[in-house]
Amino acid sequence: MKKILIIGAGLSTISLIEYLLENAEENDWQITVGDISEENARRKVNGNPRGSAKVFDITDDLESWNTIANHDVVVSMLPASLHHLVAEKCIDLRKPMLTASYATDKIKALDEKAKKAGVPILMELGLDPGIDHMSAMKVINRIKDEGGKLNSFYSFTGGLIAPESDNNPWNYKFTWNPRNVVVAGQGVSQFILNGRYKYIPYHRLFDRVMTRKILQYGDFEVYANRDSLKYREIYGLDDIPSLYRGTVRKPGFAKAWNVFVRLGLTEDDYIIEDSENMTYRQFINAYMNYEPNVPVEIKLQEYCSNAADPVVFEKLKWLGIFDNRKIGLKKATPAQILQKLLEEKWTMDPEDKDMIVMQHEFKYTTKSNEDKMIVSAMAYIGKNQEKTAMAVTVGLPLAITTKLLLTGKINLTGVNLPVHKQIYEPVLEELEKFNINFEEKEYMMG
Repeated sequence: MKKILIIGAGLSTISLIEYLLENAEENDWQITVGDISEENARRKVNGNPRGSAKVFDITDDLESWNTIANHDVVVSMLPASLHHLVAEKCIDLRKPMLTASYATDKIKALDEKAKKAGVPILMELGLDPGIDHMSAMKVINRIKDEGGKLNSFYSFTGGLIAPESDNNPWNYKFTWNPRNVVVAGQGVSQFILNGRYKYIPYHRLFDRVMTRKILQYGDFEVYANRDSLKYREIYGLDDIPSLYRGTVRKPGFAKAWNVFVRLGLTEDDYIIEDSENMTYRQFINAYMNYEPNVPVEIKLQEYCSNAADPVVFEKLKWLGIFDNRKIGLKKATPAQILQKLLEEKWTMDPEDKDMIVMQHEFKYTTKSNEDKMIVSAMAYIGKNQEKTAMAVTVGLPLAITTKLLLTGKINLTGVNLPVHKQIYEPVLEELEKFNINFEEKEYMMG
């Protein structure tokens, strides 16, 4: 019997835990779900005889060491900042570890140690990162295997509200961590275009959007992710002339969001004085010129040209940024105040469904010197508030990879991403059974 330890029982774990429990009898697995809240873990196990729940705290060195030692494989769904603590223990105990999170520098530094121990540390097995790697590498390797040369690779992903639940002027609701949305894009975005490096500072990021049609869902806009350049090495595209990765939103979102960026409302590094007694209207006015006889609505439109756009202004008004309601948050940063306001308006209703969209665009020259383009796109709509599209697409690829590892189909050691055929081919094949599949079209260029 193989024993699986899943650490963390948060929002994205339902499909992961369900899948492994459903496959436990056939493969003779016993699954332990560990969480700070034993009750939370127990709910996820849902009485399955092949599962058990326990309190788990990675910072309790002795208890966490003993728990990991008592299992054959560890799946970490803890906050990203804690994965290196899990990985270190797993390597010392020679236990494989898998997670959906990014391979941070702290994790990458463990590569040699993991190889010496003969232990796989498999990272980035979720949606983005995860399915994006797998689906991209499937096409990239096929083009290379056929003797083609890649000239351009664009890739976009978005967590959105499903069309049937899209009922607000922003065409957006929180389908994942609200804080990540509020502070998204901070820093400098960098990519390469026709051999030239391009940089977009945060305060101009939402000015520079491109538009795309994705499947039957119509038009979307895309803004650049922070660092596209690192994917040259990840995908083996070191000499590619153009590479760009971006985030997808519905048209009009960026122009309105840019008002908050220009005002500084997404900043998270200073406190607003007396924030609990301030109203939202006073909060906005705090960023305007001191003109007590001029309404804040007029000042905002004069200060920020985007706000003068009637469509954008309606979006802002609908959110309630001019309301005389107290904020009620003590010692809050601008980003925390903005997040509180957005959560009041952008939280999904109980019957709402979310949607994931992903699109890759490959331009390449064939062995016979023809210029072609492949567009590979996927959309997936969630089932309900628990089995959201985000939770399913994060949890399932991680669960399938765990099964592959336990059944001897993966023979890697060290820190690895799912860019290897032994991972991405069977994972993508099985995801299709869950209606997570890519529609591919090829075009002649020129």
